[in-house]
Amino acid sequence: MMARMLDALFGCWHSHYSFPITLRSGSRRSKAAAVTGTYVVCLDCGKELPYDWREMKIVDSNSENRHRVGSLATKEAA
Repeated sequence: MMARMLDALFGCWHSHYSFPITLRSGSRRSKAAAVTGTYVVCLDCGKELPYDWREMKIVDSNSENRHRVGSLATKEAA
């Protein structure tokens, strides 16, 4: 908990991102890419963050967003 507090105060603000990267199906996916299949990388610290193409923004990797994005992907495939 203390580490999160210090990271919030002095850590990276993730203000510079790469262009969104989408992986092919069947490829090994990182934790960030497993959420939506697309991720961006912070150019300051190198952290990978899940990205949602529909909303054009970074999403949290919590289970609610994972379920929502997963249901959208199955609707598109149908």
